[in-house]
Amino acid sequence: MPHNHKSESSSRREFIKTSALAAAAAAPYFAPASVFGANAPSNRVTLGFIGVGNQGFPVMQRFLENDQCQALAVCDVNRGSNGYKDDKHFYGREPARDAVEGFYAKSKESGSYKGCEAYNDFRDIIGRKDIDAVVIAVPDHWHSIMTVQAAKAGKDVYCEKPLGLTIGDQKAMVKAVRENGRILQTGSHERSNPNVRRLVEIVQSGAIGDVKRVVANVGRHNMISPGPGWKPMPVPEGFDYKMWLGPAPDAPYHKDRCLYRFRFNYDYAGSQVTNFGAHSLDMAQWALGMDKSGPVLVEHVYADYLPKGSLFNAATYTHFRCTYDNGIVLDCMTGVPEVRCIIEGTEGSVRVENQGRNFFTIPEGIKAKVCGTDVPDVYVSNDDHQRNFIDCVKSREEPAASVEVGHRSATVCHLGNIALRLKTKVKWDPVNEQIIGNKEASAMMNRPTNQAWQA
Repeated sequence: MPHNHKSESSSRREFIKTSALAAAAAAPYFAPASVFGANAPSNRVTLGFIGVGNQGFPVMQRFLENDQCQALAVCDVNRGSNGYKDDKHFYGREPARDAVEGFYAKSKESGSYKGCEAYNDFRDIIGRKDIDAVVIAVPDHWHSIMTVQAAKAGKDVYCEKPLGLTIGDQKAMVKAVRENGRILQTGSHERSNPNVRRLVEIVQSGAIGDVKRVVANVGRHNMISPGPGWKPMPVPEGFDYKMWLGPAPDAPYHKDRCLYRFRFNYDYAGSQVTNFGAHSLDMAQWALGMDKSGPVLVEHVYADYLPKGSLFNAATYTHFRCTYDNGIVLDCMTGVPEVRCIIEGTEGSVRVENQGRNFFTIPEGIKAKVCGTDVPDVYVSNDDHQRNFIDCVKSREEPAASVEVGHRSATVCHLGNIALRLKTKVKWDPVNEQIIGNKEASAMMNRPTNQAWQA
């Protein structure tokens, strides 16, 4: 049942083993010593930020605004080269460190602050005993390795969505978080959006009658891609491309492989299905009461791809259909303008648009019929996803988007991609989390990992 939350160097291998033993001894009663008390520096949740690019940098800034936590370290494989980012942005570990120190310097009489370290290797952050929690905002193919190692080292984790690159990765993340008594918040920030919560309340109250159909939008695909015959580019100075690849297959550098568009290559992500689709499908899962379950059938309807030999290999325009055991049908597709999620019932419908900013019902009067007290089991965040995480690190309560929530919602995305890539129907057992009767599809629940990064 959802909680109601209203406020709110030795060898690497030896390090991992040692960290795992220490965490096991502390779990499940571990609470960072720094979290008790008021706002004194010694009573704040200490944070390390892993990945401070176009997503991680603004997320870091939101955490800085919370006086219940303090940033001690940042990490990024990009030192700060603008050859790695679009010209209008300038992110990386050194700019992030400077931003952190500049922020804290404002509250110092001296006007200076030098308390944030910048690292190239995420293990340097995970190995620090003075850091309570890590914030992971890196390409999807890194999520599982970083989260599992952080959990074994006794760190709580804020991990951007989608939770992992594969269903198998995510199951390993759930196991590590639970076995080590950690708090994990998935970056599915719509769980802290009051408009989305209203959608969930209206659906679960029965105000639109019996749910018949759901439409989830995965957003528009960015069609800008080096086509067949594209040429590798020199790796920018200050960018550790080998570390960026990490567990992924070796591949020649091109800036579009590593920017926002990494999402359009299956080696690193799952296209817009696991990008914007992770939000839309998360809304649907929440509203349908499927946080511990999922569909029983996922089928390919349509997928389009760029020419063979292009840098991007992920589907551009997509449409797959999910059927739940209760007969509800969910269509997940590209190109539903502005719409994140529509839920249609026998007595009306409800929708969230414009990235959760707008909320509508048909008929309009449905809004007034339902208040939060009618559906007390719907999790109430404090409308600030990052603050909700910090509050839960301190209280040890479940956050708005727990590891299981993130896993179950992203699993729908992954099943959709498997069905699209194989142009088939996928039968899913949501209880045992297994694909039924399709060995090729089952094999895609995991991906080969670069041997250097295998556990």
